[in-house]
Amino acid sequence: MAPARERLAEAMASLNIKPPIVPVVANVTAEPTQDPARIKELLIQQVTSPVRWEESIQAIAKMGVTRAYELGSGAVLKGLVKRIAETIDTTTIGEPHEVDAFSA
Repeated sequence: MAPARERLAEAMASLNIKPPIVPVVANVTAEPTQDPARIKELLIQQVTSPVRWEESIQAIAKMGVTRAYELGSGAVLKGLVKRIAETIDTTTIGEPHEVDAFSA
């Protein structure tokens, strides 16, 4: 994965990331950030770093998040979120009609 990380770093070097409206919780740190340079750095690190999924979900729960959306087919993440943070209600959006209903 190291070569993929290097290629991603090269591709992202020219990107201009704006500060997000809401904090981004990165898989690498399981901590929120809104700093564009840090977000870029963490996205690159994510390619070769362990995923801190449980800690990330706990972090967003502590931030007061009560609703999440799983994009794609299946509901594996929905089940994992439920076990980690019961206060977060997760909706799966994967089928075309679900995407249409969500965006309406």
